[in-house]
Amino acid sequence: MIGPRLLVVAVAAATILVPAFPAAGSERAATVDGFAAVAGDGLATTTGGAGGRVVTATTLDDLRTYAAAAEPLVVRVRGSIVVTPFGDMIKVGSDKTIVGAGPGAEIVGGGFYLNQQHNVIVRNLTIRDSYVPGDWDGKESTNDNDGIRIDTSHHIWIDHNRIERVGDGAIDTRKDCDFVTVSWNVIADTNKALGLGWTTNVITHVTAHHNWIRNTFQRNWSIDNAAAAHLYNNYLQDVGQYGTMSRNAAKVVVQNSYFDHVNDPLVAKDAASELVQNGNVFVGSSGRRDTAGAAFDPAAFYPYAMDPAGQVPAIVRAGAGPQPAAHRRPARVVTVALDGSGDYGSLMGALGAHPGSSCSSRASTARSSASGRTWPG
Repeated sequence: MIGPRLLVVAVAAATILVPAFPAAGSERAATVDGFAAVAGDGLATTTGGAGGRVVTATTLDDLRTYAAAAEPLVVRVRGSIVVTPFGDMIKVGSDKTIVGAGPGAEIVGGGFYLNQQHNVIVRNLTIRDSYVPGDWDGKESTNDNDGIRIDTSHHIWIDHNRIERVGDGAIDTRKDCDFVTVSWNVIADTNKALGLGWTTNVITHVTAHHNWIRNTFQRNWSIDNAAAAHLYNNYLQDVGQYGTMSRNAAKVVVQNSYFDHVNDPLVAKDAASELVQNGNVFVGSSGRRDTAGAAFDPAAFYPYAMDPAGQVPAIVRAGAGPQPAAHRRPARVVTVALDGSGDYGSLMGALGAHPGSSCSSRASTARSSASGRTWPG
């Protein structure tokens, strides 16, 4: 009788490992989340170049032409593209997806510039080495070299990139941008990481999650006059001057993030600055951990699920930055239960919904349809 009993439990409650992204070679990536997925300014969500032609850029001239084109495009960047003149910013127009096509897709010695554009996705790229030796703080006129600069633009998704050793800001979001999500990026070995503001208006809505900010000095983030900045599950490691700062009338919420040797991890700088923080972990981090005001409730804008803060370093190390197989994040687990208490009622239904998934039944686990709890069998 033991065998049949185990068989019934295995069939009644099975687990399926579901890749969070499509199989290698697909440029149809994970669904945008956070504020970039919120409707506004005439757009329901951020789709980039979806529906347009798919083109491949292997030269700087190709990339400049495709990125600035008037039509929607999915621009696949292949190989290493060196920007000339050094430090120049490649202009990106509306309705574009700029995505790395395989290992080694990178922009060297320059970056991207979005000015008064909308509906842009930048993913799976390395952007590196626009730093001018001797100008650590980026003050020289020849060294305003950002990795990605976004001015007065909306519905922007920056995802799964690596930005390192740039002249000025890794990602600067400026001048009344709105509906922006920055997710699963590695920002490393540079002075200024992530700045937001350059405006007296309190307009910008931004989400930042699962970013690994490592060996940086300032602007991790610096958030100035944002209407709502939601930062969660970020991993800040070895930060010199300050971590995340709310400035002027910014409203900032920081949740379930991991601060590892960060000086002044959380700062509410000005009288009108609001900063709510909860669930964060601080290791070897001294200085200010401010709270001020009520800020806002992120769940009032969109649904989201957070990882436990203690698991953030491992999760972000494994999943952030360009992915060798089409932006693949760690697999998630869905439950099949015949009693209707799981994600799917049959194995065939689950596998049909997630092609390419792997299935494993667990005879040692059963799910209670009454309480939803899981316990050892």
